Amino acid sequence: MTATTTARPRVGRPEDERLGPGRTIGYGIQHILAMFGGVIAVPLIVGGAAGLDTADRALLVASGLFVSGLATLLQTLGLPYFGAQLPLVQGTSFAAVSTMLAIIGDDGREGLQHVFGAILVAGLVGLLIRPFFARIVRFFPAVVTGSIITVIGLSLMPVAAGWNTGNATITVDGESVANPDFASLPNVLLALFTFAVVIVLSKVPVLSRLAALLGLAVGTIVGLFTGAADVSPVANASIVALPRPFAFGMPMFEIGAIISMVIVVLVIMVETTADVLAVGEVVGTKVDSRRVGDGLRADMASSLVAPVFNSFPATAFAQNVGLVALTGIKSRFAVAAGGVVLIALGLSPMAAAVFSIIPSPVLGGAGIVLFGTVAASGVRTLSKVDYAGNNNLVIVAASVAFGLIPVVATDFWHAFPGWFVTIFHSGISAAAIVAVLLNLFFNVFQPGRPDDPNDFAAAPPLRVQTGEIRVLGEGGALDAESYEPDERTDGTRARETVREPRS
Repeated sequence: MTATTTARPRVGRPEDERLGPGRTIGYGIQHILAMFGGVIAVPLIVGGAAGLDTADRALLVASGLFVSGLATLLQTLGLPYFGAQLPLVQGTSFAAVSTMLAIIGDDGREGLQHVFGAILVAGLVGLLIRPFFARIVRFFPAVVTGSIITVIGLSLMPVAAGWNTGNATITVDGESVANPDFASLPNVLLALFTFAVVIVLSKVPVLSRLAALLGLAVGTIVGLFTGAADVSPVANASIVALPRPFAFGMPMFEIGAIISMVIVVLVIMVETTADVLAVGEVVGTKVDSRRVGDGLRADMASSLVAPVFNSFPATAFAQNVGLVALTGIKSRFAVAAGGVVLIALGLSPMAAAVFSIIPSPVLGGAGIVLFGTVAASGVRTLSKVDYAGNNNLVIVAASVAFGLIPVVATDFWHAFPGWFVTIFHSGISAAAIVAVLLNLFFNVFQPGRPDDPNDFAAAPPLRVQTGEIRVLGEGGALDAESYEPDERTDGTRARETVREPRS
């Protein structure tokens, strides 16, 4: 008698594996939960800066969920020339937040219209320059991107603090008066409680990746009992509604806002390129220049469509790359299922209203961790930069300083032309411009490295730790956070540090 075995059909590419319906939906929801806090945080921040009421903030949240779902489907399933067809979740980018806040200023809804106009033009520019992006991306080495990411996190900390304290003044009968609830003890305690919940949950292995979302949920429940949360918007919201294009008015265009947003789009394209390469390494699949280009096209197309449906620039979420490495689930169809869930949530104003009732102190408590994590990610990137015998320390110092000027002195540039103020009042735009120009000056236009850099640039040599590149199982995929190209444009070459996998 001859024994027979049923061989499992081979999958052409790891990312094309098809799971059962239950597993596909379950893993898709897990991906959405891992990035959900980031998706809803951006519209809540921008809506608050624009002075929108609860209903309009709920509309922004619903729009963000809807566009993120569409963008995720485009990136994972793909169309001809669009989509990397990799397990990447697309969502609203934090990189644009500080620039959008600078554009809005004190103009409220009109400022929001300028934001949408700037995103439309910047998304189109990003789509058009995609074929030439390989020539541009080399001007964004780790010393530049690390400085920018650090500034993004630091420049958002005043937003978290403002959520905790509220505004110092309020308008009563057309007059500005002191806010009696400013930095009140109940609000600050609620923020600190939420912060503590997020920290504690971050220590629980099963819940650590959902710590921010669960912290928001627990904080809101406590807010319901203390009167800090109002559930009436949920009761008044409809269950299902189709998205309304240009619900906040037609976009408006201003040159300074457009230039600032184009800079943001370049940063987003660098971020997406890194995420596409990283997830390719984790999955163990071939990612060539054409596939990166298709991923960028999907990214820019999503950003171009986003303002039509009242949302903001989209980008691939790096935390989901880590989730792929952690779970070993490489199927792009599981992530696509998560995109369908996002679209369903975006079509329900009632679901969006649930998230819009989160009290500001609760957002502030979670925001301390969330925005601090962004800054820490920038510091981690900067830790990989070689500071020995070059002026990279000067690049970091100057770019971070210019990026924080708008935070510590809001009227610093007020005497300059309006277009200039719009650009440099955004910390990320200022940091990006200074970092790129100084990198060109020190590392590109002036070949070679000085034998004796000035005192400001002097730094002890960077010691390379073994295990900087680690193995993620039998596939030998590189750690997503440690991926670096061999060639840099900051005057150094990437070090190669390899160790044997653990038995």
